[in-house]
Order: sequence, then C-alpha cells, then structure tokens
Amino acid sequence: MKNNKTGIAFVLGAAAMLLLFFIWNAITKKSEDKVQNDYYIISNQITKMNKLVVMEQDFSSMQKTNISSELLGGMLPKFEKELITFTKTNAQVSYDLTKMKIEVDSINKKLIIKELPNADIKITPSVEIQSLDDSFFNRFDEKDFQKITKSAKENAYKSVNQTRLRNDGRKQLLENLENIFVLAKALNYKIEDQTGQIDVSKL
Repeated sequence: MKNNKTGIAFVLGAAAMLLLFFIWNAITKKSEDKVQNDYYIISNQITKMNKLVVMEQDFSSMQKTNISSELLGGMLPKFEKELITFTKTNAQVSYDLTKMKIEVDSINKKLIIKELPNADIKITPSVEIQSLDDSFFNRFDEKDFQKITKSAKENAYKSVNQTRLRNDGRKQLLENLENIFVLAKALNYKIEDQTGQIDVSKL
C-alpha cells in the first residue's frame, strides 16, 4: 500500500514538473517570438527606407549684357551690342539611404543610429538667349556667346544658398526617418543616436 502511494506521488510530481516545463516553455517561446517579430518589423521598415531622398528647388533669373567697341581708334561712334539671357536653375539635394547605418538591438530593445548619409548637392543651370541686338560692325560671335553663357551659369551657382538647401534637405531626411522612429517607440524601443545629428529628446 505504501509503495502504491509512493508511486502515485512520484507520478503526480512528474506530471507537475512536466506541466511546469510546458508552461515555462510556452512563456519563453512567446517572448522569443515577440522579440523576433519586433526585430523583423523594424528591420523591414528600415529596408523599405533604403532609397534616395531628393528635394528640389527651382530658380530663374534674367541677365542683360552690353558690349561696346570702338573703330578707327575712337574716331567713329561706339558700336554697342546687347544680349539678354534667361537662366533657369535646378538645385537638388539628395541622400542615399543605402549608406545609412542603423542597428536594431532586439536584446536591449534599442534602435541605434550609427551613421547618416552625407548630402549630395547638384546644381544644374540652363541658359537661353531671350533677345539679341547687335550691329553690322559689332556682331556677336561664338566667343561672346560662350563667355556670356559661362558668366550666367557662374551667377546661377552663386545665387543658390547651399547652406539653406542642405538644411532643408536634412529636415526632409528626418521626416522620412520619422516612420522608423514612431514604429520603434510603439514597440518600446529606445532610440540612440551616435551621429550627434538627431535630437532624440524630441522624438
């Protein structure tokens, strides 16, 4: 009789241990699955961001050029020629997000921003001749056109505020990254910036 009771107690003890094992295994498995799922969701969102972020601005300006020349050492009146050019300038700042380095630390629940891409600024001016007024004795030649076009393009480059363009592009970049930050916060991830370019306190 005593052996039967001992056997029953052993069986009940083993069953209890087995039940505890299954419960523990289910809890830890759910926890591991959640960590893996959170990691996948954030990593997938980062992968979607691996594209080019571009912001463009367009400018236009008119430029008038007057050229005068003398004949016979100034014995004759000066002959003037006038040219008006229209310059349209496209300024573009872009960020290649494939060069962005973000680490997802699923163990410590951290989203670590290690490196952000540098801005690539491209300025493209195009010059058109709007009107031309010269004389028989003072014609525009190819050298004149080349010189005037070069001058118009140089003025176009100078007219673009690259600092402002870069700052506006940076704002656009951070707006694009906002989706990742919001998702990370929703999953209780802490955002850590190692670049010194993002104020994480405002996120």
